[in-house]
Amino acid sequence: MATKVYIIYYSMYGHVEKLAEKIKEGAASVEGVEAKLWQVPETLPEEVLTKMSAPTKSDVPYITPSELPDADGFVFGFPTRFGMMSAQFKAFMDATGSLWRTQQLAGKPAGIFYSTGSQGGGQETTPLTAITQLVHHGMIFVPIGYTFGAGMFEMEKVKGGSPYGAGTFAGDGSRQPSELELEQAFHQGKYIAAITKKLKGAA
Repeated sequence: MATKVYIIYYSMYGHVEKLAEKIKEGAASVEGVEAKLWQVPETLPEEVLTKMSAPTKSDVPYITPSELPDADGFVFGFPTRFGMMSAQFKAFMDATGSLWRTQQLAGKPAGIFYSTGSQGGGQETTPLTAITQLVHHGMIFVPIGYTFGAGMFEMEKVKGGSPYGAGTFAGDGSRQPSELELEQAFHQGKYIAAITKKLKGAA
């Protein structure tokens, strides 16, 4: 049976979604791994999203908490809100209480990726504070560390991401993920998929 890796994200303006697509490519490049993209539901009313100039959501399917146990591993993505995960993703995690009670996600590996508006906007605090969600479920946090190699030490170009996971800077919204940031996202997907496959094989 294929190893299933779910890339689950919330994206308001598309920056996190672009990273998610690359993470899926990376995960799917590992033989025997089936990677799938999922969105979490929006919580803001349509009129508010319109005032915020948020584009229409893509056709990536929405996931429900009951579908989480089907996966062998996860990569969770979200934009930051004051240095922590967005409320939309937190609302989704808050709805996983029944899975927590039965510890159905315990032992499953999970990574984190993110987008912030600025260099001091939460590239480390966003994934750091999100780890609590994994801990209570008994999931295994899989950081990328410095496995991305020289790309982790880029100093001449603006680059998001950290040892916690892939990341990007959205700025005022006009900046899109750079080629290097997308390469890091691909690496994260491949790296976590390989670890998920290894853990499933050892189980």
